[in-house]
Amino acid sequence: MNKRVFVSGCYDMLHSGHVAFFKEASTYGDLFVGIGSDSTVMELKGRPTINSEQERLYMIKSIRYVKDAWINKGSGMLDFEEDLRTFQPDLFVVNEDGNSPAKEKICSELGIDYLILKRVPEVGLPARSTTALRAANHCQLPFRLDLAGTWIDQPYVSKYAPGWAITVSLEPTIEFMERCGMSTSTRNAARKLWPYQLPLEHPEKLAEMVFRYENEPGRAEISGAQDSIGICMPGLNRHYYNKKYWPEKIESCQDESILTWLEEHLCMVLLWPRKQGLNVLENNVIDKPHVEALAAAADNCWDAIMKKDLTAFAAAYKASFGAQTAMFPAMMSPAIADAINQYKDKVLAWKMPGAGGGGYLAFVCEKPLENSIRIKIRRKGM
Repeated sequence: MNKRVFVSGCYDMLHSGHVAFFKEASTYGDLFVGIGSDSTVMELKGRPTINSEQERLYMIKSIRYVKDAWINKGSGMLDFEEDLRTFQPDLFVVNEDGNSPAKEKICSELGIDYLILKRVPEVGLPARSTTALRAANHCQLPFRLDLAGTWIDQPYVSKYAPGWAITVSLEPTIEFMERCGMSTSTRNAARKLWPYQLPLEHPEKLAEMVFRYENEPGRAEISGAQDSIGICMPGLNRHYYNKKYWPEKIESCQDESILTWLEEHLCMVLLWPRKQGLNVLENNVIDKPHVEALAAAADNCWDAIMKKDLTAFAAAYKASFGAQTAMFPAMMSPAIADAINQYKDKVLAWKMPGAGGGGYLAFVCEKPLENSIRIKIRRKGM
C-alpha cells in the first residue's frame, strides 16, 4: 500500500513551479492536496485570489500527480489542521518558503513525517513562483525588516531617551503574510498611492508622503515612521527619534560589501500572523532604563554592522530584541518561546520583526539556515 502524502497551500495563479512541487512530492506516495479557501487567502495575503477556490480545486484535481484534493476546512496559517488530524497522512511535505515550526510541531504531535523540499524547476523550464509572476504585472513595492531600535519611533518611547531605529528595505522576493511584522499595513497604504512601484523621486520624500498618507488626521493610533522609511529608502538606514514621530536625522548605508554581508548572515522562518485583536501595548513597562537599553543596543548594532563584526552584531541584535520584549511583554507568548527554542542552538541571535505577537523569526547566523527564507536588500536605483 502506497504511503499517503499531504501538501497544503493556496496555489493561486497555478504555474510550473507548483506542478514541479506536486511531481516531486508524489514520488513519496499518493499525493493529496489541501487548498486554502478564498477567505483564507484574503486573510493571509490581504488580497483576493486571481482564481476562485473552485477553479483552483478543479485545476489541481486535473494534475496527474495528484490523487485527490479538497478545500481546507479551517482558516489562517494552519487552515489544514482539522483535515490533517482527520486524514492522518504518512508524510507532510512543504517547500522552503512554507516551512514553519508550527507545522513541524503538529506533525510531531501526530506522528506524521515532515519533509522540506527545495524549489527545483522542471529540467529546461525557468524557476517560477506566484510572487514573481504577480510582480511582472502587479505590485513591486518593497517590504522592510527592522534590525534594532524598534518602538523608538513612537514619542511615548523616545520621550524617555532618544535613539536610532535601524531598517533595511527588502525586494519582494516572496509575498510576506499580512500582520506578520513586515510593515504590510504601511505597504498597503503606499499601494494606494503607487499601485505598482515607487516613483523615481527622492526616497526620503516618498517616505514622508507615505507616513502622512497613512496617518491621516484623526487616526487614533499613529504608525511609526520606521515603516515608511524602511519601505521607501533603499539599502540600510538608521533614523534618530527624539520625542517626535518623524526622525531628526536619517543616515543611509549603500556600501555593497556591507549589504551583501547582511544578506549572508540574515534569514527568516515563518511563524503565524499576529492574532486579530492582540494588543501588544498591554502591561508595558516603558521607562528610562528600558529605553536607554534599547537605544544603546541600536548604537552597538550599527557600529557592528559597519565593522562587519558578526559576534558584536548578534549580541546587539539580541540585546535590542530583549529590550523590546522587556518593555512590551505581550509581544511574546509560550508558543513563540517554543519556536525560538527550536532554533536557538542553530543561530546566533533572533527577533520577531515589527510589533511581535507572531509573524516571522528573523535570525542572525554564521550562514543562512537550510530551508529558511533568504532576504534580498533593495539597492539604490532599483
